[in-house]
Amino acid sequence: MSQQDVTITDHTIPLAVRDHGGDGPPVLLLHGLGATLDAWQEVAPPLTGAYRVVAMDLRGHGLSGDAPWEWDAVLDDIEAVADRLGLGAPAIVGHSLGGMLATVWAARHPECPAVVNLDGLRSAENEPANYPGMDPAQVETELAQLKAVFDAQEAAMARPLPPEQAAALPPRAVATVGGDRYLRPGPRLLAAIRHAPLFRDAIPSLPAMRCPTLVVVPTQDPPGMPGSELMAALRRGIRRDLAPITEAHPHIQVVELAASHNMVQEKPGDVAQVIIEFLERHLP
Repeated sequence: MSQQDVTITDHTIPLAVRDHGGDGPPVLLLHGLGATLDAWQEVAPPLTGAYRVVAMDLRGHGLSGDAPWEWDAVLDDIEAVADRLGLGAPAIVGHSLGGMLATVWAARHPECPAVVNLDGLRSAENEPANYPGMDPAQVETELAQLKAVFDAQEAAMARPLPPEQAAALPPRAVATVGGDRYLRPGPRLLAAIRHAPLFRDAIPSLPAMRCPTLVVVPTQDPPGMPGSELMAALRRGIRRDLAPITEAHPHIQVVELAASHNMVQEKPGDVAQVIIEFLERHLP
């Protein structure tokens, strides 16, 4: 079966889906904040050798419809995709925001056979205690710098794009409103996700999972990320807080990947291999 793009229209909002085909147990791919199902274009093909692979645009992203960001409603969106495409109980692979959704999906669906969470653990903009090993004053300074960057990004979402910039972006990345073109997601949805407790810290949700789970942690800073030590300290805090969880819940495994948070784009082949090796051990 060749790749097919379809839109689910009998749901509360339209949901854009890409069915990559493949034979075997179903795997559903969930992208990160500000991305689209296009993010999986290099990861999905290797998976189709053993799995039925489907990706979707989350609400407010890509070609899916707009609606307020409510976590339970987004899980309903995912359930609609699984139902309409006959996926049954798919394994869920999520990056960043998608990894956080995979975590709460598995807690809601104990029949979920497996989850791969690609650095969907903790927002870079977080509580000072989650940056161990840094001078507290430096943490405050660098967090203020990071907040300014994210505030500027949020404000930019509310402004129309210059025509030349809009023309250079993938069609799924922009929306047309009143003749102007804007980046997706819009500022209201971006703010709702950015400040949600689950987005800021999904690690406390992990113990509720009962299915085999792989957590992939990057070892490098994202390109252009401000702050000299902040991201390294954030990774230290993540390792610190994952350790007691994995000790108490051996079905949750952690591996590190020599990439940044943008691992899906930076090293799609390595990401695909990590996913395949894990699913081979846990899917029938």
